[in-house]
Amino acid sequence: MATSIELHAFFQLKPSPSASFLRQRSHHSRFTCQSNGPATAAPSVPAAHVESDPRKQERTAVRLGLPSKGRMAEETLTLLKNCQLMVRQVNPRQYVADIPQLSNLEVWFQRPKDIVRKLQSGDLDLGIVGLDTVSEYGQGNEDLILVHDELEYGDCRLSIAIPMYGIFENINSLEDLAKMPQWTNERPLRIATGFTYLGPKFMKDKGLKHVSFSTADGALEAAPAMGIADAILDLVSSGTTLRENYLKEIDDGTLLESQAVLVGSKKSLSQRAGVLDITHEILERLEAHLRATGQYTVTANMKGNSAEEVAEKVLGQASLSGLQGPTISPVYCKYDGKVKVEYYAIVICVPRKALYKSVKQLRSIGGSGVLVSPLTYIFEEETPRWRRLLKKLGK
Repeated sequence: MATSIELHAFFQLKPSPSASFLRQRSHHSRFTCQSNGPATAAPSVPAAHVESDPRKQERTAVRLGLPSKGRMAEETLTLLKNCQLMVRQVNPRQYVADIPQLSNLEVWFQRPKDIVRKLQSGDLDLGIVGLDTVSEYGQGNEDLILVHDELEYGDCRLSIAIPMYGIFENINSLEDLAKMPQWTNERPLRIATGFTYLGPKFMKDKGLKHVSFSTADGALEAAPAMGIADAILDLVSSGTTLRENYLKEIDDGTLLESQAVLVGSKKSLSQRAGVLDITHEILERLEAHLRATGQYTVTANMKGNSAEEVAEKVLGQASLSGLQGPTISPVYCKYDGKVKVEYYAIVICVPRKALYKSVKQLRSIGGSGVLVSPLTYIFEEETPRWRRLLKKLGK
């Protein structure tokens, strides 16, 4: 039943004697240089760098970790910008920034796996990464709390893929793979992956025997063709890269459905001043924007003798009910010096996929002058995720 793991060794380079000497010289000596050119002022140092001794001085700023590179980094910054939380980075080479709308918050650009590790060590309080990264490097740590588990980008799945050809040609499920007679203690199924925690755990939970895991450099898709591995365990988006390398996913071989999430340290949220308040604001902005994504406000005028009469017509159409029901208000017109109400304004909220159908239905019951505009935010009385977070924290 045991699943074996083969991991490549890591090597460390020792510093040269000359490097050690230079460090000692810079520590014990002070060098002065003279120049005939104009004096240049040193760049200002962010507050995050000026703590005299981190071991003696407790930090007061709240820290948010964001991915430093790649598509996930770009989409994270875009989401925050759409929530009116623009990250201000003076120099793209700097790894520390801020969000002017949130005082006492530092933004730290890190590798996704380092965000998870630093949440666990207490060096970060909040972070945005993929759920796959949290699951792999968090390894079930109870101090990690998912504050928002559906940020609606970075969608992918962690799946096992095998060759389409050879002995795997008719293998289409995890059960088929497990029953293959080729795998023994001496010759286990070799899986190349970067997920050396989730992979073995999944196989053990499924009861698969005779499996070994190894890491591989470069694109994992090439490992089976090169004879390095029999199968791979990797993140899949569309599956195009797998197909182009003659690989296929198998039934029941998906370990995890992943997307970007907001994760926090339970200890920080419970104990560090300001973390919970900042988390509340970030969460409310995220929820309001994501709830409004793909929603449109539709406004139309309709003749009627009363608001109730118009409401009856509108509610008679299933797609015109809006979030909680239509808003109907009188439209005042002036005829022969007198103010009269002949029309009523209807305001409803409809999803993008139902937009045209809703407009047609409005017009069919007498709606005119139909206006359509996209929604930016929908604020609830209180976001459900906030209530769930407080419950997790025992508050």
